[in-house]
Amino acid sequence: MTDQVLTFGVEEEFFVVDRRAMLSHAGDDVVDAAEAAGGNRGELQHELTRTQAEAATDICRTHSGALSQLRGLRADLAGAAAKRGLRLLPSGCAPLSEVEAPIITPTPRYEQMADHFGATARTALTCGCHVHVAIPDKETGIAVLNRVRPWLPALLTLTANSPITDGYDTGYHSWRYQQWSRWPSAGPPPKFASLDEYESVVDAWLRAGSILDRGMVYWDVRLSENQPTLEFRIADVAATPEEAVLLAVLARGLVATVLDDSAPPPDLPNEVLRAQLWRASRDGATGRCPHPRTGDLMPASAVLEDLITLTGPALDAAGDREFAEEGIARLIAGEGGADRQREAFAKRQRAEDVVDLLSATT
Repeated sequence: MTDQVLTFGVEEEFFVVDRRAMLSHAGDDVVDAAEAAGGNRGELQHELTRTQAEAATDICRTHSGALSQLRGLRADLAGAAAKRGLRLLPSGCAPLSEVEAPIITPTPRYEQMADHFGATARTALTCGCHVHVAIPDKETGIAVLNRVRPWLPALLTLTANSPITDGYDTGYHSWRYQQWSRWPSAGPPPKFASLDEYESVVDAWLRAGSILDRGMVYWDVRLSENQPTLEFRIADVAATPEEAVLLAVLARGLVATVLDDSAPPPDLPNEVLRAQLWRASRDGATGRCPHPRTGDLMPASAVLEDLITLTGPALDAAGDREFAEEGIARLIAGEGGADRQREAFAKRQRAEDVVDLLSATT
C-alpha cells in the first residue's frame, strides 16, 4: 500500500421531478439557479437531458470533507428545485414511466449524441455516481485498473439504488446498470497489456463511430480524460451522501492497496466479469455476489467484509475504517437505497411513494 493518502472527488447525477413525481424538463433551470445562488464548494453541471442535474465535488482528502460538500451541493440543487415546485431525486432510474421522450440539453455535443445514438441516448435514462481517485500517471493507472477489475461487482452492490422503474419492481437492485449497458462503450473494461493497448481500443471505437469523442469511453472504470485520476463509473447515484462517500473511500482504499502490487493481475475474462456484474446488479448488498478471488457465489456481506479486510491498512491510513465499517453494516442490514425503495413500493405498489422517500433524503 502506498504511504500517501490519495485525493479523490465525487460526481453525482440526479433527476428533477415535479409535484406529481413525473420527470420535469427544468433541470437546466435548476442547475443555473443553484449555481447563481452559490454558497458551496464544488461544481454544478448540465447533463444529457433536461430532466437531470449534476453536481461534482472539489478535490477531497477526507471522508468528512467529501460528505460536507455533497450535502451542500444536494441542498443547493434541492433548494433551487423547491422554489420552482420541483424536487431533486437521487435514483439510478426514474421510478415512474414517462409519457414523452426527455428533451436533450441544447448543446452541440449532446444534440450530436442524440442524433447519432438515437433511442439509446433518449431512452437509456439513468443517473450514476462517479468517483475519481488520484493516480501518478496513466501507465500506473492501467496497472491499477487491471487489479481492481475483479472488485467491480462488489462496488456495484454498494450504491444499488434503482429497483423500481416505470412503475414496477424490476427484480434488480440496480436496473440502472442494465440500462446503461446499452451504450456501445459501456460495461467492464478488459485487462490491458499496456497503455498503448488501451489507447488502441479507444482509437478503434472512434474510427468505428461507436463513440464520438474520448469523453464517451463509458467503461465501469477508466482513465479520466480531464484529470490525473482513475474514474470509477460503476455505481448508481446513491440514495444518500453517506452511501456515495462510502463508495468513494472504498474505491480510494482499493486503489491505494493495489498501487504497490507487483504480482500479475488476475486473469479474469471479460465474459466472466460481465456475468458477475449481472449478478451483482440483480442481488445488491443483501443477496449473493461472486467472490473476486474464486468466482464462487457468496453472500455479498462476506465479499464486502473481505473488501474491508483487503483495504484495511489504506482505510486506517486515511482515517476511513470506522466510517466504512458502519456504512457496510447498514447495507448488510437492508438499509441501502434499493432496499428502501423496494420497501416503500411494496406497501401500496405506488412508485410515487418511492419518489417521496428519495426526494426527502436531499
